[in-house]
Amino acid sequence: MVNKKINMERIGFQIDNSYTELPKELYSVIETKDVSNPSFVMFNESLAESLGLDFSMISDSEKAEIFCGNIRLPNSIPIAQAYGGHQFGRFTFLGDGRALLLGEHITPDGSRVDIQLKGSGPTPYSRGGDGLAALGPMLREFLISEAMAALNIPTTRSLAVVLTNQRVHRQVDLDGAVLTRIAKSHIRVGTFQYALAQGGVETLRALADYTIHRHFPNINDENRYLELLNEVIKAQAKLIAQWQLVGFIHGVMNTDNMAISGETIDYGPCAWLDTYEPKTVYSSIDYSGRYAFINQPAIAAWNLARFAETLLPLLEKDQFLAQKMAQDAVETFLPLFKDEWLSGMRKKLGLFSEEVEDEGLIDELLNIMHKQKLDYHLTFVNLTTNIDAYEKKFEFAEWLIKYRIRRSRQRESLDESIVLMKSVNPAIVPRNHLVEEALSHATEHDLSKFNHLLELLKTPFQYSSEQLQANQPASASSVPYKTFCGT
Repeated sequence: MVNKKINMERIGFQIDNSYTELPKELYSVIETKDVSNPSFVMFNESLAESLGLDFSMISDSEKAEIFCGNIRLPNSIPIAQAYGGHQFGRFTFLGDGRALLLGEHITPDGSRVDIQLKGSGPTPYSRGGDGLAALGPMLREFLISEAMAALNIPTTRSLAVVLTNQRVHRQVDLDGAVLTRIAKSHIRVGTFQYALAQGGVETLRALADYTIHRHFPNINDENRYLELLNEVIKAQAKLIAQWQLVGFIHGVMNTDNMAISGETIDYGPCAWLDTYEPKTVYSSIDYSGRYAFINQPAIAAWNLARFAETLLPLLEKDQFLAQKMAQDAVETFLPLFKDEWLSGMRKKLGLFSEEVEDEGLIDELLNIMHKQKLDYHLTFVNLTTNIDAYEKKFEFAEWLIKYRIRRSRQRESLDESIVLMKSVNPAIVPRNHLVEEALSHATEHDLSKFNHLLELLKTPFQYSSEQLQANQPASASSVPYKTFCGT
């Protein structure tokens, strides 16, 4: 630990370590590894302010020392969390192989958030890996997570990126970096799987009680663990619907990547739809299409079934009855998801009221988009701002008649519909080619394109001419776009 004098109290950190009160099977206490000559790359000033942190008197070099782990936060007990996970359907024991939870910061309004370093070095869960991270993937997570937050989608956040000035070997040598991630918590479905498998029922109960206290304090004692299951199901139904509505593909929906809090977590091989093709897969390791765009709701239900299985010992002594309770709960997911998705789709089309025929109208539009290989985002932007562009398109003629008749049956005006549509149809998303271009320059230490794209993504519903111009699909390529797990 570097011995430097920084007035940490002036910054405003209020660190607690409640996770360390859980059974020891669930974490390992770790000392941070000193980094020689770290340098500052990115800092999220607005996020820091929202957390009640003031870095105005802290230099960039001092920020680098803090956010690489050289300087310990006051009262911090750094730990690596243990968890398991079904990875592409196969269960294995995992854990924070390259991440370190510095502690939980208590914000001025009393909220509790994790502060985690990602890429800070090996842990007992590294499984032979070096525990490090390269600059490109850490900047990618910074960009995408902040774009998701601006889209009002629950997500972990990114506070800082620091260069370690240490080379990280993958297929080639790359610049090493550490990301500081903020989350409601890092408790995953896989954490519960690990707790039961490694610690037994009492460890599971301790984790469940902790999770309820931290994330769902309104749960009563009637059947608190069934209520926990139901609350997680509702949160995930809303989250996955939001993904589908903006054309987001997570890429690796393993159970260790499903956060109990309902936040989007881990931005490795994630990407965004261009052409509307429901079977789209961008992950280089998803050979079977398990995590294709169209499969995300079903995979979420599968993951929730695994979560329900871990809770069986807590639900009811009669395990037959416990299984029935769990099954009934999980079966509510897809209807809840569909309700959330339909509600969101109505908004995307400027529909305030609900009619039974709406689902057919939406499905007909998606079928046209699919058959005509239309761009997902531009279709909704054009319906919002330039519907006349579809007037002379034969495939749209009949649908447009139905759509306009449907819209005419609501009390709200056309102008009110357009306002609603602009509030949910982003004028810009992190297009895959835009992200790759920004990262290619950033990894060569030119952050101008990265910062410019980040600024455009911070206000996705502004509908500036620059956003609309930037939000164009990539030129046709003979090479399919692929993403890779960020290591």
